[in-house]
Parts: sequence; C-alpha cells; structure tokens
Amino acid sequence: MKVLFICMGNICRSPMAEGLFRNLISNENLPDQIVVDSAGTGAWHEGDPPDGRAIAKMAQKGIDISKQVSRPLNELDFDYFDLLFVMDNDNLRNTKARAPDHHHHKIHLFMDYSLGENTDIPDPYYDLGDGFEVVYNMLLEACMSSLGKLKS
Repeated sequence: MKVLFICMGNICRSPMAEGLFRNLISNENLPDQIVVDSAGTGAWHEGDPPDGRAIAKMAQKGIDISKQVSRPLNELDFDYFDLLFVMDNDNLRNTKARAPDHHHHKIHLFMDYSLGENTDIPDPYYDLGDGFEVVYNMLLEACMSSLGKLKS
C-alpha cells in the first residue's frame, strides 16, 4: 500500500501526517508493507524543510520530521500511490482537478476517509495560538483510524 498526504505547501500538515503515519507503521512493524510520502498542491516551498513550528511540535511528540523536504504533487503520483489523503476541501478540489478521472477514487479528504467526518484539518501556518497542537491531535486520531482500516 502506498499513501500520499497532500496539503497546500507541504510544510505543515502533510509532513506532520507523513511523520506520524510513518511512526505508527514503524511501531506496528509494517514499514515494508506501507510506503508513505507527502506533497503540496503548490511548489512555493519546494526543497524546503517543514515549518519550524511543525518540526518542534513533532519533536515534542518524539517524532523527527526535520529531514523531510517539501515537494509538489506531480502527475506520476496519481499512478504510483494507492491513496491520496488531502487535508482540506480546497486541496481536495485542486487535487481532483489535476488528477485523471480514473484516479479520482484514490483521492480522499483525510478526516472523511479516516473518521467519516467532512471536516478540514485547519492550516496552522498563520495561527498565532497553538494551532500545531490542534492539528497534531486531529492527525493522530485520523492516522490511527486510517492505519486500522488499512490493516483490516
């Protein structure tokens, strides 16, 4: 199984989701069975590490995402990945608009796929509070649920 997490710039939510999911599959001894990556719908941050606040939040939780590098979603991703999880409805529309019709079934709003909730995971980039903690908690719940679905 190959899973791709997608958000706008690939520096906050999607690298956090990638790190969390990678950690969970490692804890379950499944790293050889599930491939995980992340990408952005835009290339604004291509080649950059995750946002420093995302790195710090994940480090607080014992997960190192500092070596990840932002990359844009590309056409080959639609063929390669089995599941493409987007963080919000804007990215869902943008991703589906770029995907060939025969790959639309692979693209899911992450909270809808994992928890049956048509809910966006908010972008914490401009949040001056602790939006990264809110996002972490949402991603943790969704990643655990999704992994359970993939294992069954």
